[in-house]
Amino acid sequence: MKLPGERRDARPLYGAQLWREVRHHLLGLPFGVAAFVFTTTVIALGTGLSVTVVGLPVLALGLRGARGLGAAARWRARASLGAQIEEPEPLAAAKPGVTGWVLASLTDGLSWRSVLYCLLMLPWGIITFTLTLVFLLAGWPLLPWVVRYLAVAHRVLVEQLLGPNRLSARVRELEEDRGAVVDTAAADLRRIERDLHDGAQARLVALAMDLGLAKEKLLETELSTEQASAAKMVDAAHGEVKLALQELRDLARGIHPAVLTDRGLDAALSAVAARCTVPGGVKVNVDLTGPGGVAERPDSAVEGIAYFTVSELLTNTSKHAGATNASVDAWRSADRLMIQVSDDGRGGAMAPGGGFRPGGGLAGLAERVGAVDGVFLVESPVGGPTTVTIELPWHTRAARTA
Repeated sequence: MKLPGERRDARPLYGAQLWREVRHHLLGLPFGVAAFVFTTTVIALGTGLSVTVVGLPVLALGLRGARGLGAAARWRARASLGAQIEEPEPLAAAKPGVTGWVLASLTDGLSWRSVLYCLLMLPWGIITFTLTLVFLLAGWPLLPWVVRYLAVAHRVLVEQLLGPNRLSARVRELEEDRGAVVDTAAADLRRIERDLHDGAQARLVALAMDLGLAKEKLLETELSTEQASAAKMVDAAHGEVKLALQELRDLARGIHPAVLTDRGLDAALSAVAARCTVPGGVKVNVDLTGPGGVAERPDSAVEGIAYFTVSELLTNTSKHAGATNASVDAWRSADRLMIQVSDDGRGGAMAPGGGFRPGGGLAGLAERVGAVDGVFLVESPVGGPTTVTIELPWHTRAARTA
């Protein structure tokens, strides 16, 4: 006889798994009593006091407690019932402070499902405890089937109420797939940059040196008319090679600058600011200190998006803003990378009526930032000044690798 949810591999009726399930059912009653008492007390107290200042925080505390009990229930189900259940996303507040903490708790679907689970655990604990004890003492031949049917039912209950719902699981899967695509694209750009630097650029440098030596040798000797014409051709070729080399260097820098890979975002932003032609220069302030007081680097894909966005914004400032001064500030705020680019130019960067001009540079930057769940905000009233704020997710390199 095959039980629902039973694994394909045969196992002894009275093996170690059976006794783990028996223990789980017997301990389920005290767990259910504790969960039911805590949940009903705190939730009822918070609901009753909801008209006062302390009501909602108490209710939020009860929801957080129910979420913690749900985490304990998931651990019990994995350890005793063999449940294959993923951990849901940790609860994060969208706003700082007590208000953000309370709102995050009150709007969290898993917390409310955990409350329902805790309420069901009292009657379910009584049922499983009673049946397990009765068949353990008086129905020994039927004990394996009864215990395992109860285990299957409880495992389904835990997976449905305490696991991540299908939508959130799908969202997480899509985010991971998108992150892999972004990382692959960034790796391809770095590979192209290395190939240009180590291949075509190196050959052009050698060719430029050879042409330079040939030009110097020709200048050291007296030349006939035909030789002088050939010397001019060599000189022109030398100039063209140097120009092509400079364009290739600019292209390689535009694909993925070596300074970004070698020295990080601080040095790369300082380098791009130094090339900006704003008369008063660009002030750069970068502070990427992590929570432990140690400077860290974000994931290479995020780092690349930050660099190219700032580079494009400063290019626009040089060409179109008519600014005399500009500034770039970058800092870490919890798990976000914050960047602000400002200038004192003429403003008016947005389309009439607000929004980005279709096909414009700002629209492209907004799409690039949005590809990693970033935020791109522009404040550019006519007459200036212009301030662009970029918010990107922070993925520490070691954490992503792990």
